[in-house]
Amino acid sequence: MIDSCNRNIDYIRISLTDRCNLRCVYCMPEEGVELLPHEKILTYEEILRLCRCFAQLGIHKVKLTGGEPLVRRGVPWLVEQLKQIDGIDNVTITTNGILLTEQMEELHQAGIDGVNISLDTLDKEAFRQLTRFDSLDRVLRGIDKALEYPDVTTKINCVPLGGETAEQTIIRMAGLAKDRPLHVRFIELMPIGMGKELAGSDEETLKAIISRAYGTMIPYEKTLGNGPGVYYGLEGFTGKIGFISAVSHKFCHKCNRIRLTSEGMLKNCLQYGGGVNLRDAMNDGYTDEELIRLIHDTIEQKPAGHHFGEGRTDEGVSGEREVSGEESGTERKGMSQIGG
Repeated sequence: MIDSCNRNIDYIRISLTDRCNLRCVYCMPEEGVELLPHEKILTYEEILRLCRCFAQLGIHKVKLTGGEPLVRRGVPWLVEQLKQIDGIDNVTITTNGILLTEQMEELHQAGIDGVNISLDTLDKEAFRQLTRFDSLDRVLRGIDKALEYPDVTTKINCVPLGGETAEQTIIRMAGLAKDRPLHVRFIELMPIGMGKELAGSDEETLKAIISRAYGTMIPYEKTLGNGPGVYYGLEGFTGKIGFISAVSHKFCHKCNRIRLTSEGMLKNCLQYGGGVNLRDAMNDGYTDEELIRLIHDTIEQKPAGHHFGEGRTDEGVSGEREVSGEESGTERKGMSQIGG
């Protein structure tokens, strides 16, 4: 559907759970966060009902996220059911890859279109420090497993951080796309939750490092993915290198996404704490037609843009059924609770 800023909203990111089997330093503290009770998390049946409503509004791309979505049972079944909804033509998943080796075959059979694997380093000790777990080998096996299915697009999501070994980390991560049919995307650290305390690497610095190591980066003009990522090719590379720099290279004017949290909050923008609780609406007996109208009215109020990096300190907490917008204040939850 078209929102009030004339943007075509056709993509939704759905968090299946706030639980995760890692503790990445920019996402949550070592001891974890307070988790939602299971009874407050959307059931698969509720997710499917909402997706049928989303599809009627022209949303045809679905990304499953978490926390870590694969810690929830039955994800392949959900993928299969989503693919059967009239109007939904693309279903992908973002995962840390730890459970991918065991579940990739079922996901493929279910019809998954793409797998995004979060990985920030290829150094075992650095991985342990970043994630607080010694699981790099399992992630690498998950990547290899995903690549066994050439009809499934495989992408690596890397959040580059600074430090003494930052340059070599970037070079090695970009090199994953050299001989493998996958795309490596460098995602700017978002000032959300624990990410506020860390410093990331900017896009220009990353491009300079990669160009010195591998040669001239050639802009790739075709669409490659669901969102506004910018991609480049490199001579001799099988895959592409992408950049998603939501703060320094603000792309709000062409944002096409909304988010559904695991507890049922429909969010228009990552920065703002507002939203509308669709789970509550369903529990209150809303018909599908009433849900569609509620979703439509919420999306129409999608803000023109975020204000990350602009020195604003909006505060406030929205009501449970309040429609999101700039007036609803800055989001206070972490990415695992919002949906990555």
